[in-house]
Amino acid sequence: MGKLKKAEGAAVRAPVIEREALLAALRHAQPWDVVVIGGGATGLGIAVDAASRGLRTALIEARDFSSGTSSRSTKLIHGGVRYLAQGNVKLVREALTERALLLANAPALVHAMEFVVPCYRPFDRAVLRVGLGLYDALAGSQGAGATRWLSKAETLARLPTVKANGLYGGVAYWDAQFDDARLAVALMRTAVAQGATAVNYVRADALRVKGGRVEAVVAVDQESGERFELRAQAVYNATGVWVDRIRTMIDPASRPMVAVSRGSHIVVGQKFLPGECGLMIPKTADGRVLFAIPWLGHLIVGTTDVPTTDTTWEPQPEQPEIDFIIETARGVLRDPIGPEDVTNTFAGLRPLVARGTVGATKTLSREHSIVIEQRNLITVTGGKWTTYRRMAYDALEQAASRGLLPVRPCVTETLRIDVDAALESACRAAEASGAAGIDVVRRYRDLASRHEQARTTDDLLNRRMRTGLLDRNVAAALAARLDKVVAAHAAE
Repeated sequence: MGKLKKAEGAAVRAPVIEREALLAALRHAQPWDVVVIGGGATGLGIAVDAASRGLRTALIEARDFSSGTSSRSTKLIHGGVRYLAQGNVKLVREALTERALLLANAPALVHAMEFVVPCYRPFDRAVLRVGLGLYDALAGSQGAGATRWLSKAETLARLPTVKANGLYGGVAYWDAQFDDARLAVALMRTAVAQGATAVNYVRADALRVKGGRVEAVVAVDQESGERFELRAQAVYNATGVWVDRIRTMIDPASRPMVAVSRGSHIVVGQKFLPGECGLMIPKTADGRVLFAIPWLGHLIVGTTDVPTTDTTWEPQPEQPEIDFIIETARGVLRDPIGPEDVTNTFAGLRPLVARGTVGATKTLSREHSIVIEQRNLITVTGGKWTTYRRMAYDALEQAASRGLLPVRPCVTETLRIDVDAALESACRAAEASGAAGIDVVRRYRDLASRHEQARTTDDLLNRRMRTGLLDRNVAAALAARLDKVVAAHAAE
């Protein structure tokens, strides 16, 4: 297990996580009950569930936790209004239940948010009120807030910068917002606190098969080159859009499980939509959904999936997508967004379960899929951040039903996620200080290294802090100053 050492001082209560202790645990010859490949939302959820059931659990991530898809979301914990429009009531009901659990178990990182849909056609309010009323009904007592009609004046009070000309009013409903990368770090800490060994920058290099089952995962520490053989009763492939790469390590002819889509976003100043409400456009010119969401003093404007075959580690929005987002936002916002207003762009690749012929990815379900191959290789894919806990539950239950793991109760419905208030405060202070506050950032960098497994400047700026996502220029200036400080200390 990962050895924990209590943090010095009273301000930060989270334990220190020592990388060398984690690697020492990987060297141990004793078989693991569970080995998880992938440190995004799905893999971390499986590690938390498995470890909290008392199973000997290891998780390895080739890069940093959540560095693939899970730090590049639209920052929403939601039931999925558009899935309701597709008739997928089961998925929506499940997601609304999980939304309520996250609001209860990680209140420092997940909070309710009101969204307003401005209506510019006579009957839009009535249609939306019916659909969103059903959304409320499915949530029942777990609802985050009541859906209601808004007059034109009420709509403008909540969204003061939308176009008033032609506005009939709006509909307000509630969902939840979160910090995806910070939640991933908290899940990592929760897994370690429950006894798991979860370590980043350790890559799955091969799967060794014997007797028709995966006997071991061959892993490599990307910092030192050290190799490990991780024997396990159950091996979980939770690598998101890259699950087929793991599967083809055993069978190069494996039929692909996922269709890849890309969600794209731009970041602008919050002056374009001041206040605390989000804006939702339920149907764009090509039938997708667009959100404009206040987040950490900025405004994230993004749209849903477009198909792609590019599975790069660092996906970027294509220029037509950026143009589409800007143009769609101009149709609603009073002050048009220009290219010069964009402080950053980001994109996330999403694994959608491919069933039969794959068409436009916006019509594919976000339901997850669990496939067991080679007797004990369990691939978990699809789904979304909101349902990560349920995906983990299903994955552990499937393994237990096959006799791969002992039958033990799941406790994650009521397990509080390890969010340390002092760490969160230090992170927010570092983000607010900007490039000028190098000393504040340095202090948080030290905390993030000791308590959150931040290994690189990129880990710090993009997934412990969110400066790298919000403003590319500020992040570049900070990175340059941090590099100079590190070089100066090394020379002393």
